[in-house]
Amino acid sequence: MRNHLALFGTALLLTTSVFAQKIWDEGVPVPAGGRANINNYSVQDFTTYRDMGKLHAQFYPVAVTGALPPYQPMINVIEDGQDNPLRVVLSKIVQEISGINSFDQVMADLGLHQYPAITDTGVYQVPVPRTGRPEHRMGLGFIERHGATGFTFSCAACHSSNLFGKTVLGMTNRFPTANDFFVKAKKLAPAVDLWLFKSASGATNEEVQLMKELKTNIQRVGVKEPIQLGLDTSLAQVSLSLNHRNKDAYATPSDWFELFPRSDEILDHNPADSKPMVWWNVKYKNRWLSDGSVISGNPIFTNIIWNEIGRGVDLKVLEAWLKDNQKIIDELTTAVFSSEAPRFTDFYPAELIDIDVAKQGEKVFNQTCSKCHGTYEKAWNLPNADQLTHAQKLATTQVIPKTKTPVIDVGTDAYRRQGMKSLEKLNDLSISKANNIVIKEQKGYVPPPLVGIWARWPYFHNNSVPSLCAVLTPAAQRPKAYYAGDALSTATDFDPDCNGYPTGEDVPFAWKQPQYYFDTNRKGMSNNGHDVDIFIKDGQEILTASDKKALIKFLQTL
Repeated sequence: MRNHLALFGTALLLTTSVFAQKIWDEGVPVPAGGRANINNYSVQDFTTYRDMGKLHAQFYPVAVTGALPPYQPMINVIEDGQDNPLRVVLSKIVQEISGINSFDQVMADLGLHQYPAITDTGVYQVPVPRTGRPEHRMGLGFIERHGATGFTFSCAACHSSNLFGKTVLGMTNRFPTANDFFVKAKKLAPAVDLWLFKSASGATNEEVQLMKELKTNIQRVGVKEPIQLGLDTSLAQVSLSLNHRNKDAYATPSDWFELFPRSDEILDHNPADSKPMVWWNVKYKNRWLSDGSVISGNPIFTNIIWNEIGRGVDLKVLEAWLKDNQKIIDELTTAVFSSEAPRFTDFYPAELIDIDVAKQGEKVFNQTCSKCHGTYEKAWNLPNADQLTHAQKLATTQVIPKTKTPVIDVGTDAYRRQGMKSLEKLNDLSISKANNIVIKEQKGYVPPPLVGIWARWPYFHNNSVPSLCAVLTPAAQRPKAYYAGDALSTATDFDPDCNGYPTGEDVPFAWKQPQYYFDTNRKGMSNNGHDVDIFIKDGQEILTASDKKALIKFLQTL
């Protein structure tokens, strides 16, 4: 029961005191229902901005991006017949360094998913260009520069995922690999001689210019491989990339800085990995990232800046582009803030959730969880609930988030939040100061709103807990290791009772590979926390087995 009129009504009824502040100022209160229509557009404009924003999320809009490899020469080297001896040499270099032997593999290695089916609707549908539905994977885009075509990847690379055969834009990519692209590019670009590149690939002078720019820009990029498939090092890449620039962070790096970049006492020795977060919770917060360290500034605008620092862009060029393209930022912002979550009942029968059990779970939630995670009004409590269908009773009629987004230390792995200390230097950039962007290391993490929590397994910011059953288990008894895998089948790839990855004998055989093995004993991957003083008091669990079962059923309705 997603009442869009109520959504706009909530947005229009925001108090005058809220609008007395700029919407991105620190501490602007979050109203009941959140801020889906963050810029308070009319219904017609909202729809237009949202749909355009979803297109930008598919096709990266930053025309001045620092990472723009020429498209056709790459196709020629990777896929065309090896009739040119020089092409054989270049192809061998590419394959030995990157392991790539087809362009679709490039996109697959980036973690890009197939486009939603034409028949998909609701949260599973995305607008497509007027030219028609693309044949390539979602997230691949093309940009014209210097009379040549380069390719790039977009927000969808990290913020879309497969969910039982449906592609969901705005959902965490369970296996993001965008950072690996830069690790490979950092090795590959210096090894490619421009004369060899032109001779072997058939590149035009304009395409050679794109490659030359890429070779220059990649020098500004500092890379770090994730500690585990499923985690992302984009934030570390931003900080490490700034260390490759001179003090004002604008000018092209000198040879000295490239040979001897500034060290980072935190990130050089510690991981700061986390998974990309879902979009549909952004509307319920007034500070952003898993640790709430973005305490001021538009998080979408901020993300574009960080993204391009990690792609080696000239920041003066980027700053000019951002000033000239505010509408694109507004469209992307609208798309992200208005994103909605998939429902459990889109894939499983509504009757799988016993309403009486879920109501008991609601009581447990309100007694144990709501003080941190907000409250959720349910249709089964409406005066006319007896007239609703089983599925309609499960709907959430109102989300009431915390007015001020809290940050709480519940004992979960601290490396991710501690790594943000290295990014506080972003506050010194003129582009940050001009747009009131403030980063501040936090002493904990944000207890996230729990909308769509059922679809967000594995849990915690570092994916260290495979299911909700494990979340509600004392840390010492949680699985120390588990196998992860793609959510292809509701029958084999998901445990609906525990809500998460199947474990033990139920693990699909195809998952039993080293890259899918998650070991929480490794640094940065601890599964501790979120138990003591939550459901453990004075050393004793306060939740019974039936309480936990009921709580999971309630959470599956959010």
